[in-house]
Amino acid sequence: MSMVQRCSCGQGSSCPSRARQTDPQMDLIHNSGVLVIQHLQSNYKDYHDFLDFMSSVGDPRNIFSLYFPLWFQLSQIVGTKMIWVAVIGDWFNLIFKWILFGQRPYWWVHETLFYQNNSLPQLEQFHITCETGPGSPSGHAMGSSCVWYVMITSALNFTRRLCDSSTQGCQRFGLVWSFLWMAFWIIQISVGISRIFIATHFPHQVILGVLAGILVAEAFEHVPSIHTASLKVYLYTSLFLFSFAVSLYLLLKMIDIDLLWSIPKAKKWCANPDWIHLDTTPFAGLVRNLGALFGLGLAINSQMFIQSCKGKNGYKIRFKLMCVAANLTSLQLYDFIKIPTHTEILFYTLSFCKSAAVPLSVVALIPYCVHLLIGDKERKLD
Repeated sequence: MSMVQRCSCGQGSSCPSRARQTDPQMDLIHNSGVLVIQHLQSNYKDYHDFLDFMSSVGDPRNIFSLYFPLWFQLSQIVGTKMIWVAVIGDWFNLIFKWILFGQRPYWWVHETLFYQNNSLPQLEQFHITCETGPGSPSGHAMGSSCVWYVMITSALNFTRRLCDSSTQGCQRFGLVWSFLWMAFWIIQISVGISRIFIATHFPHQVILGVLAGILVAEAFEHVPSIHTASLKVYLYTSLFLFSFAVSLYLLLKMIDIDLLWSIPKAKKWCANPDWIHLDTTPFAGLVRNLGALFGLGLAINSQMFIQSCKGKNGYKIRFKLMCVAANLTSLQLYDFIKIPTHTEILFYTLSFCKSAAVPLSVVALIPYCVHLLIGDKERKLD
């Protein structure tokens, strides 16, 4: 089956009726975005594989399966901050999407009355185009910017301590500072272009996502209490985030505002039904993130974590490398666990458990097993 399909109605074809857009200014912004998408798809089609890769780089799910396992062993402070920033950032992204009611290009071109029937623009869809949630702000752009902001600032803080106060030391730090921030913006621009190229976001949604992600990450630079949070704090925070989101959903539903309005549009205008996935719905992301936060709280307050990562082995390079290798290997196996999607309640419950198992394994279970393994070897050598 082709991974690229056309998604427009040409002249003479029968198109379903399109809803009237009531904001002419937004129509102009959306039309400008469509022109950008058409330009990218027409002139940069040969870079599709690279853009597809960059879209995966910005995928919020990679935070838990790749960035977090690597950084937690390098620095537990950075790893912990990364989870908090990712979870809170994605939660704000959900709330913003519910409030802003952002359209997505691949369905907007069919439903707007901005175009005449014989002049509908042609946009191509790809296997990762058909996101089911509202479009503004971009979740990939927001997740990528907030997590990479944490990584870049943490790396700079580390290199700043290594540089002495001499002129040469300051020059070296200046070069490192320039290189890291240049890399940050290259990654964010590439992720943003990839999301525009596949017609799942308009440019202004990507820009808003990047800026919002940076603000969330910067805010957590001034919240040191997350590094000493108890299990009760993790539990209460998870309950608050879930309760607030559900309460907002129910409140708006009572006044006849359907926050799941985007799902029927995605199903209606996606060129291939196989490209619609339940794990891209708004509540799927919420459950996945709360599971990760709760799992981190369980792990970081467990005896397994205290005995392994806080013990004498926790400072050994060999221990850290073994943990990283075991974590990345085990998380690759996690991808083979497919959650059934025929029942939504079952899907959300299992998604929560699977997400909680990731930080629980990375922070506590696997380091504890490595700790026992190293201990057994040392006793045999003695």
